[in-house]
Amino acid sequence: MEAVKVVSTNRKARHEYFLLDSFEAGMALTGSEIKSIRAGQMSLAESYIQIDGKEAWLIDAHIAPYEQASRLNHDPRRPRRLLLHKDEILRLWDQVRQKGLTIVPIQVYLKKGRAKLEISLAKGKKLYDKRAEIARKDAEREIQRSYHLKEY
Repeated sequence: MEAVKVVSTNRKARHEYFLLDSFEAGMALTGSEIKSIRAGQMSLAESYIQIDGKEAWLIDAHIAPYEQASRLNHDPRRPRRLLLHKDEILRLWDQVRQKGLTIVPIQVYLKKGRAKLEISLAKGKKLYDKRAEIARKDAEREIQRSYHLKEY
């Protein structure tokens, strides 16, 4: 079993979208960026994925500047190219164009020393979907509480 260290998660993604299909993508990074990611200095809060038919890009992900890099540091919000197979990019691009879906970043993790990004094909939730999900979770929580109270 491989050791995977989760660096950053997009917690709003599961609340805002129905996640349909997920992919693992590598990222083209500079030296100071990977060092900053290994230190846990990354945020996916407002980031999104953009595909132009040939390449996939991670836009607006924040990787904090690496302190020891001095003048060789990177721009914290620069677009980063995602490393996916050509057929995966074409499949994602077709889904986004034809079905009105979107691609959201889910989490960044380190696998065998390399930074990987989990992305997912997603469909936006409506407000009533979000309310139903919250009500379902509350009901499950109440059931668990009552179950634990009966045990004692």
